[in-house]
Amino acid sequence: MPNAKRHRHLGPRAMPALQCQADVTDPEALLDELEHVIGDVERESADRAARWRSLNDDADFVACSANLAHYLALRQRDLRPLQRGLTMLGLSSLGRSEGHVLPALKATRASLAALVGRDQTDRPSRDAFFAGERCLAKRQCRLFGEPNERRSTALMVTCPSTAADDPDFMLQLAAHRVEALRINCAHDGRRKWARMIEHAQAAEEQTGHRMRVFMDLAGPKIRTGKIAGDPGKMHVDDRFRLVRPYASGRDDKTKHSLPQVECTLEEAVLTSQTGDHVFYDDGKLGCVVEEVDALGLILRIEHGPEKGARLKPEKGLNFPDANLGIAALTDKDRRDLRFIARHADGVQYSFVQSADDVRQLQDALSELREDWQDLALVLKIETIRAIDNLPEIIAHAASRQPSAIMIARGDLAVEIGFARMAEMQEEMLWLAEAAHVPVIWATQVLENLVKNGRPSRGEMTDAAMAARAECVMLNKGPHLIEAIEVLDTLLGRMGQHQHKKTARLRPLESW
Repeated sequence: MPNAKRHRHLGPRAMPALQCQADVTDPEALLDELEHVIGDVERESADRAARWRSLNDDADFVACSANLAHYLALRQRDLRPLQRGLTMLGLSSLGRSEGHVLPALKATRASLAALVGRDQTDRPSRDAFFAGERCLAKRQCRLFGEPNERRSTALMVTCPSTAADDPDFMLQLAAHRVEALRINCAHDGRRKWARMIEHAQAAEEQTGHRMRVFMDLAGPKIRTGKIAGDPGKMHVDDRFRLVRPYASGRDDKTKHSLPQVECTLEEAVLTSQTGDHVFYDDGKLGCVVEEVDALGLILRIEHGPEKGARLKPEKGLNFPDANLGIAALTDKDRRDLRFIARHADGVQYSFVQSADDVRQLQDALSELREDWQDLALVLKIETIRAIDNLPEIIAHAASRQPSAIMIARGDLAVEIGFARMAEMQEEMLWLAEAAHVPVIWATQVLENLVKNGRPSRGEMTDAAMAARAECVMLNKGPHLIEAIEVLDTLLGRMGQHQHKKTARLRPLESW
């Protein structure tokens, strides 16, 4: 399996532990510790909050970005000793403080002060405590419309190519109260996109239900190209050469026996170094760069299926360790934006990795329509660098237009590893809640049901967990409508039990 280099951006930070000198259940000691935490959070978040405040065109987002700064400051420290002591006293609320960091800290401080007979005048009001929750609900409505009466989590559906010629497809989605459509700009073309949107508008006229249209920019695609010769099936410890575009077939005399595979993105080959990891076909093969030479990279397969795997053209490649240095917005994306700006409700931004990427897109949109800030922006988080820069990405996006993040679990799982994916999707949910920004839970939701008509046990549990997001995305497949019906019921029931991390404690009816 990959070594530690692959996770260098995601390793645990050295966090200062809180030092409670007295018994952790002693209210006086806990109150003193909490006072220190509040002071540290306010002080350590000040510079970041001020910098983000200067970005804001959206006055409503000023408080949201400040709360995000507070959350980042709070979570830089180990709160476990404090949390344990508060729990023993029945006062633990910090574990659900994402949407209201300082109000949660101050409410807990006021309760501790009451226990020890100190002044408790700084208890936050109800409005202040739940302001973040209202902001998040407002942003969800701006992106996806008013919540469904059966479920608060919106549904997004990826449109198949056949939707351009099948008006009944959109009618079925509208009848099932689907809130959003995703059109993938990597496929079809403007004529088909226009017909899909026309069918969606016609369905709205017939049903009275509006479906928002989100168009997904293709972004820079890293794929395999031509393959020199027939390498047969590749197994662990086999080697092959990954070369720049149009370099296939060229080789030096000493290494002519290695199979050659072109990489469609030259920068990926040029910026990779010895020891970097490369993943082929959604992680089917995990490779390490053993050597870099004039033609490209020599890769050794570290893990893959026991029966081996064939190298084929048009398969995805991931370079989690390489600093590719490429713009997220391609020339094709810029051409597609002209259509999106005229016809869509929102744009989904593939391969966004930095605040600069956000600025590039927003500058491009500002040249296409005066009211570009009414267009929603969905940030697809699918790389390690996007995770590293996520707070800045969110702040720069949401300060200027309605924004959401999409947890693109396919590419992201390949980049960070499947074991880390489960943990990271939780942390991304928390961070987005702290910024009062909606989340779209995506990739392989009820995939077996959509494709084969029968869900697996594991994917039903995964879909239930998706109720903590503001929107869930389903991909195309022959059993899509059945999956929508299952998800509609599941999200409705789970929404009655839990909101985000907070259990609602509705009555149990099974016993």
